[in-house]
Parts: sequence; structure tokens; C-alpha cells
Amino acid sequence: MSFLSEALWVLLLGSLLGLELIGKVPPTLHTPLMSGANAISGITMLAALTLIIKAGNNIPLLAMGAVALGFALFNVIGGFLVTDRMLAMFSRKSARRKDNH
Repeated sequence: MSFLSEALWVLLLGSLLGLELIGKVPPTLHTPLMSGANAISGITMLAALTLIIKAGNNIPLLAMGAVALGFALFNVIGGFLVTDRMLAMFSRKSARRKDNH
């Protein structure tokens, strides 16, 4: 089995497992779990960068690494934005007014 087919199997199985796991989480826990997912996405970003570096001239691996890096970046940025909004809901109203001015 080639490295590309192994990598695609890992991607497929990881995606299915992630879909199954997130489907079992109640909606009230999604936002706190997003904060924890930021750390995991940071690791995914490092893995994607490693894949890009090790791919050399292998175009399919470069493309897969670029897609993985894009999704991980999207997840990290979105996670931080959602976490910031969540924390703003718990801040005092006077602190929110100071931030808006």
C-alpha cells in the first residue's frame, strides 16, 4: 500500500470518527469543546506542515497537505472567535462598554 493511499485511509477514518463523536455531543457543550479543539488543530497544522515539507515533488501529497493546513487554520481561527464571543457573554456589562469605546 502506498503512502498516499495510507494517508487517505487515515483521513477518511479520522473524518468518520470525528463526525460520529461530534454527533453525540449535546449542543450546550459545543462551545467549550471548541476551545479544546484549538489545541488539537494546532497539532494538525504542524502535521500538515510536516506533510508539505516531506512531500517533495509529490503533487497529490502537497495538495492534501495544503487542504489539511487550510482546514486546520479555519478551525483554529473559528475556534478562537467563538471562544471570544462565549467569554464576552460572561463579562460584566461595564467592561463590555469600555471595550466598545
